[in-house]
This record gives sequence, C-alpha cells and structure tokens, in this order.
Amino acid sequence: ASARNSLITKKEYPLELDVINQEPRIGVFICHCGINIGGYVAVPQVVEYTKTLPNVVYAEDNLYTCSQDTQKRIVEMIKEHKLNRVVVASCTPRTHEPLFRETIREAGLNPYLFEMANIRDQCSWIHMNESEEATEKAKDLVTMAVAKARLLTPLKRVEIDVIQKALVIGGGIAGMVSSLSLAEQGFEVFLIEKEKELGGNLKHIYYTIEGRNVQRFLRRTIEKIKNNRLIKVFTGANIESISGYIGNYETEILLANGTKEKLKHGVVIVATGAQEYQPTEYLYG
Repeated sequence: ASARNSLITKKEYPLELDVINQEPRIGVFICHCGINIGGYVAVPQVVEYTKTLPNVVYAEDNLYTCSQDTQKRIVEMIKEHKLNRVVVASCTPRTHEPLFRETIREAGLNPYLFEMANIRDQCSWIHMNESEEATEKAKDLVTMAVAKARLLTPLKRVEIDVIQKALVIGGGIAGMVSSLSLAEQGFEVFLIEKEKELGGNLKHIYYTIEGRNVQRFLRRTIEKIKNNRLIKVFTGANIESISGYIGNYETEILLANGTKEKLKHGVVIVATGAQEYQPTEYLYG
C-alpha cells in the first residue's frame, strides 16, 4: 500500500551543519550501563585516558547514556563544545545506534558522524573476573572508535526504486504460505520448486498428532497457489545465479525443459528446508 513506511507527521530537524572542512572535534560519552559496564570496567579511568586521544575535545561518563536526560545532554555538549564527531562507548550498536544517530542529528550534525564502541558485550560481560584487563580493553576499543570517528565524513541517504516482486525458493508448505501471504498483500511472487510438484516434505505426512488430515490441507494450499494470479510457479526448476542487491535482484533459473529464464525481484525468501548438522570437530561425532 502507498501508506507503507510513512508517518502522520514528519519530524523536523535543524539545518545540517557543514563540517566537512573542519578539523575533527570529537566528543566521547562513556556509559556505566548501571553495573553492566561500571561493575567491571573502571569507567572514570577510561574517561581520563580518552581525554588524551588526538582530536578528543570533550569526554564524560554517564550512568545510562541511552536515557532521555543524557540524550539532551549530548545535544547540549555538541553545541557547547562545537563537536563535529561523536563517539559513544556503551552497549551494542545493534539496538542503540539509531537512537544516538537521531540525537546528534537533532543537534545539527549529520547522523553518520557517529561511532560506537561496544564495551559491554565485547568487554565487561566477557571479562567479569578481570577488571584491570577489562579496563585496558575498554581503552583499546575506545581508541579504535575515536580513530574511526576521526575519518568519518557526512553521508546522504538516497532512495532507490524497489522492484515490487518477491522470489520464494522452495515449494514446501513454508514457501507456499509465504507466497500466499505476499500475494494477499498485493505483491507478485515467483515460486521456485526443484521437484516436479509442490508440497515438499508435507507430501509424506498424512495426519498430525491430533489426527488432522494433512493431505487435505496440502491440497487446499496448492489449489490456492494455482488460483492466485499474482503467484507464478516454476516446478522442476533450479537456480543458476542470483545477482544484485536488496530491492533489485536478478535471478536466472533453469527450467524443466532446459531453457533459462531471468526474473527480476526485490526480495528473496529462502524456504528450502534444512538438514541437521552433525559435527565431527571439538570431540563431537
């Protein structure tokens, strides 16, 4: 639908500062994360060390750097010390990097003039019984983050056209249900199955533990697939190559009759099933 990924009101940001030709002025905010980091890493010691690093003009520690109060403080410190790069040493960027990028953007900085050092997952949590070593490692991680921040340049987000079609690999029940779900949302689907007919492993199962008829369910699902005009099924087909990137892929398939066909699509769902891995290393097997 056209309303996807849209907001009722668009957030307003201040004009982005032009810092491209400025000498890096880096601010570093080091988090205690309660006792998650502060209980094992000597955070004040890391702060004092950080102040000696090249281009670091401001450094401080925070009990919780992700708190709303600290976000406001980061904005204030960016303005007060004319910071043009920001480093946060705290937990994982996987969950918190978007928050901090948003914060520095609110201060007028490009959101990509930001770097994180993960001194929780990669330091305090794995060195709980080695406080001195954990502290030294935290210094190293911060040093690396500052070195990278020194080289950061502003980036611009660009929008690219996305092919509004999906490729589903595997014609078992998972692949078929995925295809139907996408088609019900209005997207075209290419469903690829290497066998001559759909069904996968479900073809060999007749009843559930509760006594429900699996084959009847399978037949109904296959019928829905065949009757859906948005789903194009290729049975007896194999994938020769996939190229491209998210939103714009091109896949070449080898059909049962020996001819090849190229499909253009925006996403890929891999529903080919799996095999149990039986390791032989590390005394397994």
